Amino acid sequence: MSLQEINYCPGTLAEGYNTYSPTCLKHLFNGKKVSHILPYDTPKMSEDIAEQFIENRKRISISGVQEKLSLLLDKNKLRLTEKAEQGNYILKPIPIDLKKTNQVPANEHLTMQIAKQVFGINTAENALIFFKDGTPAYITKRFDVKANGEKWAKEDFASLAGKSKYTAGQNFKYNYSYEAIGNLIKKYVPAWKIEIEKYFTLVLFNYIFSNGDAHLKNFSLIETISGDYILSPAYDLINTKLHVDDTDFALDKGLFEDNFQSDDVKKTLHPSKKDFVVFGKRIGVVENRIDTLIAPFLSYQPMVENLIHCSFLNATCKKTYLQLYQTKRNYLIGSSKK
Repeated sequence: MSLQEINYCPGTLAEGYNTYSPTCLKHLFNGKKVSHILPYDTPKMSEDIAEQFIENRKRISISGVQEKLSLLLDKNKLRLTEKAEQGNYILKPIPIDLKKTNQVPANEHLTMQIAKQVFGINTAENALIFFKDGTPAYITKRFDVKANGEKWAKEDFASLAGKSKYTAGQNFKYNYSYEAIGNLIKKYVPAWKIEIEKYFTLVLFNYIFSNGDAHLKNFSLIETISGDYILSPAYDLINTKLHVDDTDFALDKGLFEDNFQSDDVKKTLHPSKKDFVVFGKRIGVVENRIDTLIAPFLSYQPMVENLIHCSFLNATCKKTYLQLYQTKRNYLIGSSKK
């Protein structure tokens, strides 16, 4: 693989940049001029680099099955953390054992950018970055690390629900419902009436953009400067349908604690606006706010198509990504039209 010609910012996907734009540098790297090329060969090309990566993986405390590495910004250069160092960034190289595996970093980056730029979802800052040979990786800034290196308290919903592999088996993070997560937000978040709208929007976004891996550990609460808790920035947003044949929802029970289904689900086997209206009511979204929150997902969003076009996905995956979005939007409207 070789470094490709870049015409769009690998962070914001803005046109006319052959590296990170000033906006990306400001938000992701505190304004420092950081290269979009890592100072590393891919591990498979160098035994010395592979050993450094293996040691780094042993120290990082981020859970999940995908390989994650800890980086810090040293002046204006990114490097792997060493023993006793606190990283500020997480690097996710191309994973293994998936279809179209080399498209995973671009997929996650695109999905995160759509969430932020089109639907106003608070997300972890992120970008694409490249090894010396041009192999892409996904990089994201840790939102749980303070400027002084200390950490904000953070708790995912598997922990809040009292679930672990020891208490609920290997599939512990999938055995739940999104309604039940909403109830936990009401229990643990003082300003839950505000945060529940953010949560509702995020669940709806995951449905529309086919994120079939939005499980308990991919939702978290984060400590605020006041010492209370709010919903953390969104992370790990990805269109899983590009890589695996999965279901609409990661959680086994889906939206509801019971077996509620609208007539549309019985026709198409997929939720529609009717289901999300009921879901919103059940988790405590003010009734006259539900339509307002759903409306942006029902209407055509030209910026979604533009960001897909500007993304680093290959042409085939761009087409599939757009088709999947359009299909899910039709289901939300209440139509099975492809």
